[in-house]
Amino acid sequence: MGRVSGKIALITGGASGLGRADALALAREGARVVITDVSEEAGRALAKDIDGEFVRHDVRSEDDWHKAIAHTLARFGKLDILVNNAGIVVPGDIETATLEQYRLLNAIHAEGSFLGCKYGIEAMKANPGSTGSIINISSLSAIRGFPGVITYAAAKGAILAMTTTIAAHFREKGYAMRCNAILPGMINTPLLAAVGADTLPGLGQPDDIANTVLFLASDESRHVSGAHIVVDNASSIIGGGA
Repeated sequence: MGRVSGKIALITGGASGLGRADALALAREGARVVITDVSEEAGRALAKDIDGEFVRHDVRSEDDWHKAIAHTLARFGKLDILVNNAGIVVPGDIETATLEQYRLLNAIHAEGSFLGCKYGIEAMKANPGSTGSIINISSLSAIRGFPGVITYAAAKGAILAMTTTIAAHFREKGYAMRCNAILPGMINTPLLAAVGADTLPGLGQPDDIANTVLFLASDESRHVSGAHIVVDNASSIIGGGA
């Protein structure tokens, strides 16, 4: 217990699915958690359960990012952990997906993560000697072909590239911060249900991702930066299944 004791975390899309599991895991291990989401009722209920904070937050909005960061700093005085988790999925292959869908998915996933990293870094730097950790939720679809979710895969690929670049930036600047990405495979969440894949055999559970988030959020991972951690029960290397 206490692996992230005294740390302050902000989790986007924290009201359900992977974000909810992340919030519960970090709070259980001693972090104070700020949950941000567009789902206010679920977000406020979870924040109350874990003695955390809730901020309504559309990750596409730069103003909302300013407000979420400002709330975190006003309430807790610092930011140690940022989990860029918010996202949606819209089914469609390259022939059926629309430009509007592509722009929407990239706005939420890629632009949302970009803004989170940009302003999260600013907040972490304000804490002298910060060993802040940014954890970007990418996807197995960023490195393995899933024809039916082209817009989602493109956005998650952008997050993967961004993570590598930010980690290199930290190294170049000498910042004692780190940036890593998690690539979930098939995990039993509402997102998976949205594309009708929640009944596949061998699905992972949200806690499988939350436990990885916990490791990257803790000082146990202080020498890990720029990593892309695949959590998929080996499906990406043997093919088939979840």
